[in-house]
Amino acid sequence: MSRYLTPSKIGLLALISLYSDSVVPSAATIPILSFLVSHVLPISSVASQDKSSLQSRHVTLAVEDFQKATISHVSGIPGRTIWDLLLNKLWKLNSFDALHDFFDTLSLLLQKPPEQQQQDAEDVIESNPNHIRLSRASPMGSFVRRAQLEFTRLQFHDGVTLWRNFVAYRAPTLPQWKKRNQSANHNSFDANLQDEHLDLGDRLTDVVYGELAHGVQHDASVSAEDLETLLEYQIDQMQRMGNRLPQAMKAKFRAMLDTGVTVPNLSHYVTFLDAWRSGDYPSSFDNLHRYFDYTMQNRDRTFYQYALLNLAILHADFGCHSEALTAMQETISTARENNDMGCLNYSLSWLYHFGKAHPEEMDDVQKRGVLGTEKETLAFLKAKAKEASMWGLLSTSLLSEAKLGLSNGDSVAQAFESIVRSSHLNVTKDVANAIGSQMSMQSSIFGRLGVSCQAWLSGELFLQCYTDQSPVEDVVHCVCRSALLLAQRGRYEDALARMEEVDEETLRTLRHSQYWTSNLGLIKLRRHLHRDNLVAAEAVLAQLQAPPSLGQDLHFSILTLEIDLNVRRGDYSKAMEILENLASKLTDGEADIFQRIKVMTLKARIYDKAGIPQKGFSVALRAASLAHGARLFPALWEAVGAVCGVLISLKEFSAAAKLLESIMPHTLECEDCNLSAQTFSLLADAHMGMAGQAKAETLPRKEQLTRALDNIGRSFDEFSRLEDVKGQCEMMAKKATIMHLNGDPVLANDCAAKYLDIKRAAKDQI
Repeated sequence: MSRYLTPSKIGLLALISLYSDSVVPSAATIPILSFLVSHVLPISSVASQDKSSLQSRHVTLAVEDFQKATISHVSGIPGRTIWDLLLNKLWKLNSFDALHDFFDTLSLLLQKPPEQQQQDAEDVIESNPNHIRLSRASPMGSFVRRAQLEFTRLQFHDGVTLWRNFVAYRAPTLPQWKKRNQSANHNSFDANLQDEHLDLGDRLTDVVYGELAHGVQHDASVSAEDLETLLEYQIDQMQRMGNRLPQAMKAKFRAMLDTGVTVPNLSHYVTFLDAWRSGDYPSSFDNLHRYFDYTMQNRDRTFYQYALLNLAILHADFGCHSEALTAMQETISTARENNDMGCLNYSLSWLYHFGKAHPEEMDDVQKRGVLGTEKETLAFLKAKAKEASMWGLLSTSLLSEAKLGLSNGDSVAQAFESIVRSSHLNVTKDVANAIGSQMSMQSSIFGRLGVSCQAWLSGELFLQCYTDQSPVEDVVHCVCRSALLLAQRGRYEDALARMEEVDEETLRTLRHSQYWTSNLGLIKLRRHLHRDNLVAAEAVLAQLQAPPSLGQDLHFSILTLEIDLNVRRGDYSKAMEILENLASKLTDGEADIFQRIKVMTLKARIYDKAGIPQKGFSVALRAASLAHGARLFPALWEAVGAVCGVLISLKEFSAAAKLLESIMPHTLECEDCNLSAQTFSLLADAHMGMAGQAKAETLPRKEQLTRALDNIGRSFDEFSRLEDVKGQCEMMAKKATIMHLNGDPVLANDCAAKYLDIKRAAKDQI
């Protein structure tokens, strides 16, 4: 494998020489120059100018790519296209000696140095006016000069290898060359074979071109520099998008490295990233050390603090939190010593988010004063990110500020302001990879405000428009959130179908696979609970509790469903024990206010189920007060429902009915079938209580019973969407009771029969 030159670069040089010969007409100048420049400039330069051209660009060119770019353009010679002239130029290189002559004459394509121009003027040597000379500092001029220099540096063996690869690269165009040159044959690739009347079967030919004669093919289109470019591109994609190396690309790299070329240092880093994403801790640890052992010797754009930074992130992802904190603190110290503000700011941001995810590990860091309070840390990160023009970090810090405000129950307007500022920054500074986090936060805040339709639309907009340029982690989180919203509406099949939209390649990453599997388990667990399939629910719950590195939100959801499981079994003491353990961990400084409100509401619900609803009155009132202050409206309606349950137990039916009727429109906006069903059920109980207080056989009593029946029907419909067997049976039992009170035994028996049918259908599903 050559260090720089490849057959495709020889093709580019041939096309540049045609352009210099002024055979490219004006109409074809822009397309040909665009083709040349897009493959001559470095990828970083192309990316800074036009991202669409970067996506369509290949590191190497096949001979068919030259044909597509030139065959449609007529040349300055009548009856010939530019492709015909390029084909002639390529086939004129009919020997290794001709290849040397071609590279020797490349200097004629360049402008002469000023001294030589002055000497030519003194000697009255006129230049050819039809010949275009390239500036030595231009992109094509630099490419020509480097190509000529690299060819002169080639050893004889490498030069012969390049010639053989060029012969194999050009071979597919032989039929087209024969149409223009009738004397061409299968030996035309080397004039020496024709002059000496040698054939491919001769011993001398077999020594030089034996591999071609026997059909042995090597990767002739990639140089060592191209391989490093590919590795850099893959590293950029893996770091920005968070995915693994695709299997096809892995096989391609392996084939390239098996050609005997010196293994680039970057290949160790690619292997580290791939092993890290796959969950292979020993391999990732080994390759990380191997890469930095090589690069530290040459200080190849990589310094000690970046080795420590990668080591800290690696330890954290595999649960070694104390080692991660030690490495990250050393990273911060080293970055300060080297005045590397980019690494320092990123390290502090990582440490802040690590502290939010694992607050129990941050005691030592807080004592050392590395970080102040959360608000002070975010203010510092915003200031430093703005100073260093780290727009991605600034956008992330603004979103973290919004998340912190929501978690603490602060002003929703301020949270929206931070999100809008982040959005403006993403658009004006082209921070494409932060749009996913921004829209996810937007969806979350709409969900907390009870505007589920807007939360759903934010997620759909992200999935439709921004998935290609966003990290895979954001895409997986958005898909899982959309699926949970569908399950919340009782659309389980749609939710499972949405989960299946995640690409298989994405699930090859361990963290993404665990997150996806956990959310899929949550949907299935919720469905089993509603179907009253408690054995299957317990099995799914045991699987969900196995992964040790779940996030706080997922862990909280699993615990709440475990409490629900015990409540459905009637084991209220076990449910209360789990709830108390959970509440003890949710201190004010470490937990989301939504989780604290949810715990208090669950506590009131358990007291209600246990037959002592009055005991949860103060808890439910405090939950409602906190939810109202934090503008967490779904939690507020749930807490108000718990308060109304206590009022009903105290026979304050009228007050409960007024409260429930006032929140019912907002409850329906949340599009939470379980919340709507519970609210309708409570409203039916309130109307039933008022009917009991009215005189028998009076109009008010009949009106209250009618309203109770209507709300029972609506509650039954909501429970049916959720496939909640217990809720449906409870509504049928209430309906049958009302029918008996109305003196209609036929309808009462129909309700009892439907009750039994629901039970029977649930057992058949199990």
